[in-house]
Amino acid sequence: MVWIRPDGRSPDQLRPIRFERRFTQFAAGSVLAHSGNTQVLCTVTVQPGVPKFLEGSGQGWLTAEYRMLPSATPQRHAREFMKLSGRTQEIQRLIGRSLRSALNMKALGERTLLVDCDVLQADAGTRTTAITGGYVALCDAIDGLLKSGQLQESPLCHQIAAVSVGLLQGEPFLDLSYEEDVAAEIDFNVVLNDQQEIIELQGTAEEGSFSRSQLNSILDLAERGIGELLQLQQAALQDG
Repeated sequence: MVWIRPDGRSPDQLRPIRFERRFTQFAAGSVLAHSGNTQVLCTVTVQPGVPKFLEGSGQGWLTAEYRMLPSATPQRHAREFMKLSGRTQEIQRLIGRSLRSALNMKALGERTLLVDCDVLQADAGTRTTAITGGYVALCDAIDGLLKSGQLQESPLCHQIAAVSVGLLQGEPFLDLSYEEDVAAEIDFNVVLNDQQEIIELQGTAEEGSFSRSQLNSILDLAERGIGELLQLQQAALQDG
């Protein structure tokens, strides 16, 4: 039996992707990233200084926070205040690690970039959309620092994007929607840079197991999808 995608996409087809830049007024960089019905608002704030372990090193830092609005899913979920769920902590650490890999911290200098990723609407792929959209917001924030003379050279050294791939009925499918994510036997999140080098792999067998050849197929499909995402990021950044 072959899995038929609910939205009619081919197995190697991304959902419609769109980046609305300068979505908010006060952030150094802001993007509303759309991946199908998933919408994530990514904003970047620039602050002077770095964490104590970096003080005096001449290096900068980037950290990320991730939240989901109560109405982002069909059933309202409570806001997270003092205690974050393990899922939220894991996702925001992933976003931070991924976007730090885009930067030369020495060139950034002793300043901190705070990336806030707020899920307005969730239809799976929120973490990968946050990373992909967060990179675009990061570029705008860096561009502002260069134009204002606060930076003499760009600290950006890599372009970063992320995508999900799942096995359904034993076959790989790119950029899963929620209905597909729930049904997938294998679920992977892949983060790559512009050299197709791996930043992070998150994969698990929800049911049974998977073979090395299936893993290779998953990574091949992820590379293809991320190649398209990198092009879409570039096109968005060249648009004004």
